[in-house]
Amino acid sequence: MNILFTCGGTAGHVNPAVALARVFQEKNPGCRVLCVGADGGMENKLVPKEGYQIRSVTITNFRRSFAPGDIVHNLGTLVNMQRSKGQARAILDEFKPDLVVGTGGYASYPVVNEAARRKIPTAVHESNAVPGLTTKALSKVVDRVMVGFEESRSHYDDPSKVVVTGTPVRGDFFRYTREEARAKLGFTDERPLLLSYWGSLGAEVMNQKMVDFIAKECYEGAPWRHIHGAGRDFPWMQEELLRRGLQLGDNGVEVREYIYDMPLVMAAADLVLCRAGASTISEITAIAKPAVLVPSPNVAANHQEKNARILSDQGAAVLLREQDCVENTLYDEAALILRERDRREKMVRALKNMAVPDASEKIYETLIGIMK
Repeated sequence: MNILFTCGGTAGHVNPAVALARVFQEKNPGCRVLCVGADGGMENKLVPKEGYQIRSVTITNFRRSFAPGDIVHNLGTLVNMQRSKGQARAILDEFKPDLVVGTGGYASYPVVNEAARRKIPTAVHESNAVPGLTTKALSKVVDRVMVGFEESRSHYDDPSKVVVTGTPVRGDFFRYTREEARAKLGFTDERPLLLSYWGSLGAEVMNQKMVDFIAKECYEGAPWRHIHGAGRDFPWMQEELLRRGLQLGDNGVEVREYIYDMPLVMAAADLVLCRAGASTISEITAIAKPAVLVPSPNVAANHQEKNARILSDQGAAVLLREQDCVENTLYDEAALILRERDRREKMVRALKNMAVPDASEKIYETLIGIMK
């Protein structure tokens, strides 16, 4: 059995492909997997680290602007679309897949479209609440469209093709209970744990706000534990906190450059402050962690706010726009939720109602179904 996944652009597109590749290989010994991404995309580093081979096609995006530079860019994209078609044909001729699955990113279009033209079983998975241009276009030619939320079904022309499968989450996130995780982290008191991070690289605007946030909680005696992932902003954050005379660690407040043990820390957390990318939304929903979501305003079609709104409309999370995080708004919201156990429990119940805990299994069965 040969399975080809196309993915790229963000970790939110790569992670589902990797999770599904592992399921196929566990259930089908000898199954061969190939991933296809875009030239220069982050997937070319992420996928090999997970032990899978990756090929690439030359594909770029369209810019919605008539500025001279953007017009030149779009003309280049038209040229690349023709080039990527030939590359996709060559990859399919060589690998001879029994199934082709797109999990997002521009590279998905030429490969999945050519596979559908050849009558190879095809599917796309969309982690975001609202489909991007690539998924929307491919939904017209694939055998199945798999989505993370029931609310996403209405965005497709043929709802009968759509299956609500949820989004695969790494098994590590289900390894620990809250109590087991707290014990493994060495916590000896009953203070709740706040986890905050703004993406794997951090976000400078939000990290600037977190300096004041951390200072305030320290001045108030650290009423809760706090682990913050600063990403690339770690050096200046650490310097600024020291300049303010704040010694962290002993009081239960900790700033890390990167949270390498995220499944463990998230399992221990009582509240999460984070962005609203597809992977993050999937993880907090799967393990039912209350969250204050501050969507990135710098993403295509404002899709993070649309992701966050799905959860906030169900009472499963709080949506707070970056522009509204002024003065102590974020701090006050977090403090309120951490004080109110009943509110957190209501959010947990709402998250569990939305979750698809067996997403990987459901997607696997859906894909095996179209292969038959």
